[in-house]
Amino acid sequence: MRASLLTCGVDEAGRGPWAGPVTAAAVILDPIRPIAGLTDSKRLSEAARDRLAPEIRSRALAWAIAEATPEEIDRFNIREATFLAMTRALAALARAPAHILIDGNAMPKNLPAPATAIIKGDLSEPAISAASILAKTHRDAQMKALCAQHPGYGFAQHKGYGTAAHAEALTRLGPCVIHRMTFAPVRAAREAMSAAPLRQQA
Repeated sequence: MRASLLTCGVDEAGRGPWAGPVTAAAVILDPIRPIAGLTDSKRLSEAARDRLAPEIRSRALAWAIAEATPEEIDRFNIREATFLAMTRALAALARAPAHILIDGNAMPKNLPAPATAIIKGDLSEPAISAASILAKTHRDAQMKALCAQHPGYGFAQHKGYGTAAHAEALTRLGPCVIHRMTFAPVRAAREAMSAAPLRQQA
């Protein structure tokens, strides 16, 4: 395979949630083994994503998934943590890409190959679509596993996103260790829980 054909798509999942990691995937598709049905993971049903993910892993020339932890999100901010996850995914690829396509309007510095940021690239570039699907399915599975470790928050259902059920659980239980403490709703819940004993003593 000529190096010029090794175009890598990169996308993330989990920028917006209040809890859990931000996950990124990097995928180099095989041009002679196309995969039907690739698009932005958010436009696919969970069943469709779960069907496509193993097909992507088996047909791609190379793929990798990486993440930045909630602690890193709080330390660096969500933008920089997302870039960190993307950089880690690219570094973990078994093959070096000749060109990198990244979903969005910005990208990390010091990438291992020339790169282009493409707004809504997950709709127009199959390699980015594939990365979107791998990142999303991996993170969803991780949040389901974390739900068993941190019961009561409903992570298996909302995957850490800011739903009404998640907000109610935060009010009732306070944040847990996988929450992003710098995100406003989590910070407010943490402050409310800290103030609760003082209110009870008044």
